[in-house]
Amino acid sequence: MHRAWVISDYDGFEGLSLEQFPDQQPGPGEVRLRVEAFALNWGDMDLMENRYSYSFSSFPARIGMEAAGIVDEVGPDVDGIEVGQRYSTLPHFYDNRGASGESLIVKARYLTRAPAGLSAVESASIWMQYLTAYYPVVELARAAPGRVILVTAATSTAGTAALEIGRLFGATMIGTTRFDYNRDYLKEAGADHVIVTASPYEGLETRLKELTNGRGIDAAYDPIGGGMMDNYVGALAKNARIFFYGMLDKTFPQIPYAALFQSNALFQAYSMFNYIEDDDMCAKGIEWVNKALAAGDISPTIDRVYPMEDYIEACRYLKEPRREHGKVVIETGIA
Repeated sequence: MHRAWVISDYDGFEGLSLEQFPDQQPGPGEVRLRVEAFALNWGDMDLMENRYSYSFSSFPARIGMEAAGIVDEVGPDVDGIEVGQRYSTLPHFYDNRGASGESLIVKARYLTRAPAGLSAVESASIWMQYLTAYYPVVELARAAPGRVILVTAATSTAGTAALEIGRLFGATMIGTTRFDYNRDYLKEAGADHVIVTASPYEGLETRLKELTNGRGIDAAYDPIGGGMMDNYVGALAKNARIFFYGMLDKTFPQIPYAALFQSNALFQAYSMFNYIEDDDMCAKGIEWVNKALAAGDISPTIDRVYPMEDYIEACRYLKEPRREHGKVVIETGIA
């Protein structure tokens, strides 16, 4: 038997309950992971309210796609996965096999060896943020000297990862935040410029033009939605790309076609999960993150760690405006 947090309806994290479940055997191509730690993400909050890019097929349902633990059983047709070794899950469309439990059945293709030298908590905290940022910043926006990339909601872990990665590739990185007290944090993370915004984001277009000498930005990495986009599309450079990957404002943006026509820009509804499903892109992203970790170019930042029993309290904390930054992680207590 093992414990797992589940929801029984789309009533948000306050409806979570900690329950007992029988252990299951992995099927063909599957692995069973003894979960040591799992991380919280904003997408988890949206999914529990049925505001994500997919819905659960049935209830009760487990939450979360980012975990680390020890492999204790492998199913038929699984190669290259070692029992007794620590692995991390890769973010994916997981349906009812969420990570919010002490035991997890997962397809072998969604596992990667935990990076050397990292704890279980750290190993559960890296793949969502760095892979989410890697593909749009490096593979799609082609970060390089002379390129300018806007990162909205830059204090999120995915936003901070984008700043870190863009700086490594020499791009000019501009981060936005609602609070002036985040300015130094974002500068340290990799922002060349920080813009403090407050809804309805007035003055953003003007400031972006000032910072780019009228040229505009080459890409926007935007999880906000709502009215944010309308306030920067007038500052798009020719052939710019908008990567829209979340709805922190809880409303879809109206795609500003006129501005996109004028700059020959591309609006992309971006999900990192689709790149994980591409074997070549998945391998490329994993290789880059592992090399960057080994070189010390990037490193996991943990804000708080909660015990298994305090998952709901951890969710409450994640939803608050925070002065501290980094991942919020649950330790299961499984040794």
